[in-house]
Amino acid sequence: MAASAELRFHELEEAAEPPAGERPSHAAVELGPGCEEGEPGADADSAELLGGQQQPRSFWTFEYYQAFFDVDTHQVLDRIKGSVTPLPGKNFVRHRLRNNPDLYGPFWICATLVFALAISGNLSHLPEKQASPSFHYSPQFHKVTIAATVVYCYAWLVPLALWGYLRWRRGPGARGSSYSFLETVCVYGYSLFVYIPTAVLWLIPAAWLQWLLLAVAALLSASVLALTFWPLVRAEGRAAALALLAAVVALHALLAVCCKLYFFQRPPGAGPAPSPLHATLGTEPHHSRAPHHFANLSQPASSRQ
Repeated sequence: MAASAELRFHELEEAAEPPAGERPSHAAVELGPGCEEGEPGADADSAELLGGQQQPRSFWTFEYYQAFFDVDTHQVLDRIKGSVTPLPGKNFVRHRLRNNPDLYGPFWICATLVFALAISGNLSHLPEKQASPSFHYSPQFHKVTIAATVVYCYAWLVPLALWGYLRWRRGPGARGSSYSFLETVCVYGYSLFVYIPTAVLWLIPAAWLQWLLLAVAALLSASVLALTFWPLVRAEGRAAALALLAAVVALHALLAVCCKLYFFQRPPGAGPAPSPLHATLGTEPHHSRAPHHFANLSQPASSRQ
């Protein structure tokens, strides 16, 4: 009787036990009150972190300036093309920048112009060295510093003065109808691109060709500036608008003239400027010996002996 009762107990125990496939793989762990799943505090911290990334970038952060260099090669080439092809009705700011000015193009254009002026200015004295072997010339590395100071000061201070004048004349209420300071700097930076090939072509030792290239380059780049700022200054009256545009064009041409006269001037102590043919062939001008020969013939025979 006891044996049958014990057998019956084991059968009931086995029936109450769950199958092997339905057993839990691991034991549940109790979470404390501060570590509950879906805790509101954790969601609040995540929301605060994500929300902080959408805040305006600070002036002292690298990300603030990174946005000014966010352009691709196609945009830079398109803006360079627009800076050398002034077309009536094609405003550089409205048709090229499209509310997305950059500092990448102006920075590297100014840097390239600095080295083009300094290097071409030094190489321009090689024909004089070939024409006059006694002339001693040493490279003038200080011209790089002077070129950088002139170019970058012009590319920043002149746009700043123009932007400040236009804002002062229009008043604070006309902010939407004027260009921003970054757009003004961008226009001036790209307008200097045409001076880079001009500085390289100034190596041709022909004065008339150098001045012709200067006039063409200044005309192209100054026309881009005039067409860009004309919609803003024409509201000031015809006389005031023409005077302001004349000042903009004159300063732009003055930069080219000063660079031409300073970086490509003949150094003191150099001989006469060689002709383009002699400078190209690398030969010295031929001096006739006829006057010296006739001078010997004019002397008496006794003195010649």
